Amino acid sequence: MIFRAVEDADLIRQAGGRSGPAAVEAFNLLVSRWEKRVYNYLLRITANREDALDLTQDVFLKAYQNLRKLDDPGRFAPWLYRIAHNEAYSLFRKRRPEAAAEAEPEATGAEVTVGGSSAFPIELTLAVSTALNRLSPDQREAVVLKIYQGFKFEEISEILQCPVSTIKSRVYTALELLKAELAPVTRTGRAPSEEPPAADQAGAVRCARTETLRNNVSPMSRGVS
Repeated sequence: MIFRAVEDADLIRQAGGRSGPAAVEAFNLLVSRWEKRVYNYLLRITANREDALDLTQDVFLKAYQNLRKLDDPGRFAPWLYRIAHNEAYSLFRKRRPEAAAEAEPEATGAEVTVGGSSAFPIELTLAVSTALNRLSPDQREAVVLKIYQGFKFEEISEILQCPVSTIKSRVYTALELLKAELAPVTRTGRAPSEEPPAADQAGAVRCARTETLRNNVSPMSRGVS
């Protein structure tokens, strides 16, 4: 991590301190290192692949144009994500609020990953994505920056331009909501809205009939959760 940070800082100085092919090459290396992370961040908060792709291009164009204004190369990551945040919310403001409220989030299919490989079964991955979409935009963005992108609270505060205490409140509240939302999935391996396998349904029916006979009462109709 230390060597990588030094390399990024060197590339930033090369790209921001001069012009010509060497500066462009240095910046292109920075883009290759950061574009996937920025895209994933934008995908999580926009829930739209096309928007995330377009915004990612805009972010790096604006970063290239303003790189000389970055005083501390060590703050490149929060600085870059601040640009990404601003670009995303600029897009949101351009769209009518009623249209944005009515639009359903696109299923991104983005997996929960650790070290570049899928960390959980696909059922849980999809459940996490669904649960994230049920958070408020502020909560979701804070969780994405903290959990998925690995930023410190102070860095997230810099990106979102709000107090650290506010960031912590958003993250902790969101995690409690996610914990409650995902509890049924972690117990059963299925999302709450997912139908159980046929064998499970048959077993449930048999158990219900047995209980009915035992208690000598009529069964109550109820949906399978």
